[in-house]
Amino acid sequence: MSNTSNTSNTSNTSDLQALQQLAEKRRSIYALNDQLPVAKEEVVKLVEHAILHTPSSFNSQSTRIVVLFGDDHQKLWDMTEEALRGIVGDEEKFTPTKQKIDGFKAGAGTILFFEDQKVVRALQEGAPLYADKFPVWAEHTSAMHQYVIWTGLASINIGANLQHYNPVIDHKVASTWSIDADWDLTAQMVFGGIEQPAGDKEFMPVEERVKVFG
Repeated sequence: MSNTSNTSNTSNTSDLQALQQLAEKRRSIYALNDQLPVAKEEVVKLVEHAILHTPSSFNSQSTRIVVLFGDDHQKLWDMTEEALRGIVGDEEKFTPTKQKIDGFKAGAGTILFFEDQKVVRALQEGAPLYADKFPVWAEHTSAMHQYVIWTGLASINIGANLQHYNPVIDHKVASTWSIDADWDLTAQMVFGGIEQPAGDKEFMPVEERVKVFG
């Protein structure tokens, strides 16, 4: 009995440490290349697993995902550059944005995160008392999917960073990839081989951010 208990405790501790190490490994990696350390099918499997097993409010399963590789990935950032250039106008002022977009293009792919508003509306109709909360909870659901996938990518040594160019590119994305009109774009996750790791990160004191009672 004692040996079994000790083995179980050791296993639990090991699992926790592995999870925490992955949480620490997940960073915003901006220096990317298009050389993935795994086949792109492995990225797709990772995304599919996340869609199935990441929790959602009221079990809504409202998150929708589109994965872009190769030319489609390039097309996304070409259209983003075009849209932003039209907004900024001045070429000199646009230079930093151009450099940032070029960094995204250098990656291997982009994961587009959407929330299905048809599902959100159905929840609002079914539980009108919480109607104003369901759009917020849908954002929470999307965020959980983003974190699970981001951490999963880190586990297989793929770098990633999260961007939010919606709503600037929403219409163009929808028309280019025939996206359902009810799918609302929430984020874009660029991923690829790690050209250069993230730098040091400063942390606010835990004592200022966590309170414990009882």
